[in-house]
Amino acid sequence: MNYVITFGRLAILLLFVTVLSLGQKNEEAVTADSALAELKAGNAHHVAHRYTHPHETADRQRELASGQHPHAQVLSCADSRVPPEVVFDQGLGDLFVVRVAGNVVSDPELGSLEYGALHLHVPLLVVLGHQHCGAVTAAVEGGEAEGHIPALVTLIRPAVEATKGMSGDPVDNAVKANVEMTVKKLRASPVFAALIGEGKLKIVGAVYSLDTGKVTWLAD
Repeated sequence: MNYVITFGRLAILLLFVTVLSLGQKNEEAVTADSALAELKAGNAHHVAHRYTHPHETADRQRELASGQHPHAQVLSCADSRVPPEVVFDQGLGDLFVVRVAGNVVSDPELGSLEYGALHLHVPLLVVLGHQHCGAVTAAVEGGEAEGHIPALVTLIRPAVEATKGMSGDPVDNAVKANVEMTVKKLRASPVFAALIGEGKLKIVGAVYSLDTGKVTWLAD
């Protein structure tokens, strides 16, 4: 009887080690390029309204109770119309998301994203702006803003100044420039610069269309 119990425990232990090993291999197999490809495929699902709704099961929820291994970070606007998990058809534990009006970056946002890169080893960081952004519109229109909103406007204003006089819609132009400037700011972070230099991190910019649901990826 003791031999049977020992053998059973050994079998369970071997099964646990195998599952753990497979999980580690899958985690190691995730690269910035493969994560980006998955986000692009997920956005295609969103545009077509044909979602796969991955990783939404009770098993997935229980699995994540012991830890998380997201494959992408997203710095996006707080706008209710642009939820990254829906836009990219992702599920529980897939994305490490930081949301703030205007998808700007200051110390709290930067610290959160650095945590994701350093401690969760997330290989891809996406800065996601969007069409008709209210925070960018406020910066373009100027005037007085209430409460702490001016702190957001101040961070967006350089993008507004850089696009003054450009042809096209001034808000759309500023949205794109704001994403590009935020990407540049993030890449200049010593933490991120080191990870990029080691090939462990990629930072990209994108803009979401409220009209079509499509994400347009910006060139480096």
